[in-house]
Parts: sequence; structure tokens; C-alpha cells
Amino acid sequence: MDLDNPGPDRTAPAPALAPALSPVAALIGTWRGDGAGSYPTIEDFSYTDEVVFTDVGKPFLHYVQRSWSPAGAPMHTETGYLRLPAPGVAELILAQPMGQTELAEGTITAEADTIVLEFEARVASSASAKDVASTRRRYELTGDRLTSRFAMAAVGQPMTHHLSSEMHRV
Repeated sequence: MDLDNPGPDRTAPAPALAPALSPVAALIGTWRGDGAGSYPTIEDFSYTDEVVFTDVGKPFLHYVQRSWSPAGAPMHTETGYLRLPAPGVAELILAQPMGQTELAEGTITAEADTIVLEFEARVASSASAKDVASTRRRYELTGDRLTSRFAMAAVGQPMTHHLSSEMHRV
């Protein structure tokens, strides 16, 4: 630790958004709304979903997702990074506390006021985690409405829809 250098000057103006991130600039912020989940091995459920995209001054956005039950109990969280390594290409690198990591690769398309991110992921699971073979994610931003769709192949089931939510900018 360098005691003579306390770190970044928090009063300095934020650096400009990395040029590669301009296609997803509208995602930056906090999004919250209602969601619904189902899967062949569990009961259907509802939840509150929150997604936060933060510019950290680098060529990626920090991503945090959290969800709560209707009674306010925590249900899920994950964190990672959204990268746009080439035009039309998107990556979402995620870690989940239940023992999985996802390397999601896909596409980004933008037309008028709509941005669509679609991903397919390879999943690595710890020895104690539930078996998740692969996932698919879709995020669609139109104006101030962000929808998410999530499917997974897990616990012996083929790729099956699991979650959907509709969020609005907070």
C-alpha cells in the first residue's frame, strides 16, 4: 500500500465513456421491476429484479444483478462485466455465489431506440454447485424499459426458459 498515493481523486470529473461502449451507453444506471420464474423442477414464482450497469472508466461496464421475493427476502445475486470486444460482439463474464461462473458470448444490435444483447454461455460449476450445463440470456432496452429473458440447461433438463423480467430506470 502506498501511503503517499491515497488513490483516485474522487472530486475529479469522470473520464469519458470508452468509445467501444457507446452502443451500450443507454444501459448505464439502475433498472428495477417485476419478474417471473419457472422451471420443470421447481414451483413457479415471482420476484423483484434489479440490474445495475456502471461505467468504471475502462472499456467494460460493471454489472450487478439482485433479486428479492415479494416479501423482500434476498433471492439471487450475480456480478460481472459487460464487454464489447468488436463491433456487433458482446461478452458478459459473470460470477454467482452458488458456485457457477458464466462466460457468455453473443451479439449486440442497435436500431433506433432499441438495443438487443443476446448471449449463450459456457458454465463452470464448483463441485458443490447444482449442475448447470449452459445458459442463454437476452436483454432488450427500448427507451426506459429493459426486459430480460434467461434460459438454462440444468439438473438434467434441456435448455428451458427460467426467468423473465421487465424493469424501468430508477
